Amino acid sequence: MSISFRRPEIRVRGRRPGTAEGVGMLAGVVIDAALADPRRGHPVALFGTAAAGVERRVYGDGRARGVLHVALCVIPVALLGQAATRSRNPVVRAALSAAATWAVVGGTTLGREGAAMAGFLEDGDLAGARGRLSHLCGRDPAGLGEAGLARATVESIAENTSDAVVAPLFWGAVAGVPGLLAYRAVNTLDAMVGHRNARYERFGWAAARLDDVANFVPARITGLLAALGAPLVGGSARRAVAVLRRDGHRHPSPNAGRCEAAFAGALDLTLGGVNVYGTRVEHRPEMGDGPEPSVADIRRSVRLARAVGLAAAGLAVLAAVRGSRGRKA
Repeated sequence: MSISFRRPEIRVRGRRPGTAEGVGMLAGVVIDAALADPRRGHPVALFGTAAAGVERRVYGDGRARGVLHVALCVIPVALLGQAATRSRNPVVRAALSAAATWAVVGGTTLGREGAAMAGFLEDGDLAGARGRLSHLCGRDPAGLGEAGLARATVESIAENTSDAVVAPLFWGAVAGVPGLLAYRAVNTLDAMVGHRNARYERFGWAAARLDDVANFVPARITGLLAALGAPLVGGSARRAVAVLRRDGHRHPSPNAGRCEAAFAGALDLTLGGVNVYGTRVEHRPEMGDGPEPSVADIRRSVRLARAVGLAAAGLAVLAAVRGSRGRKA
């Protein structure tokens, strides 16, 4: 008697990422490189406006209201993405994937903001640099000099390389268009309400924790890719890995520390220190063994971020294509 085993078929609604989605993500990255983010009518800005409207209606000083806010904002976005994957036409799926990728990936804009900060500081325009810092992070720039502005910029580029590039591509490779859109919705909500202040300490808890979960794997991928890319900016991959392993867990964020530690090691800098956010002062542990960032290190961090973004795009496309071939086999 012979017994044969057959792999059970699991039917799911919607389509998992495949070659069409992989090609679309690649096209979206190329479009982002060519056009960056639109200055008006950006889909993420429109989502933010809608999320703010939902907040006005459901806000309450409690975690349950925050969970409701996240559900009302993220679930419809994910369902919209799932509806977009139902087409059997690979050209349509690729086009939708390209559009979604362009909408949620912000690598080119991140690089331009870093270059703009470098330009202001190279020209000795501290007022211009302080005014521009809000495009990258929420620190109070009033008391920051050249060194403080350079450190804030390098740290923001490190963290946002994960948030704006690696994480959306990761979730696009895992879940296609729904993953791309849902991740950006979660990350945007965290930026809006995931703050430790009187208004959002409890209401923003759900958004902040969900963002931590969504970025857990991408942040570590970012750290590894940054370490591997260290030689491109005159650094050592071995040193970057050592700093990542030693210091990455010391940051109060479970994810940002991995990115900042890897960039610190790759650029041979020391990051961390005192950060001022309005009336709140945070003392961040130092990461790395080199000097504090200088103006010249901003452009180095931008080059490293671009290399990490390109590597992440290649891995995401490869994962989608290989996943498609694996299902056919």
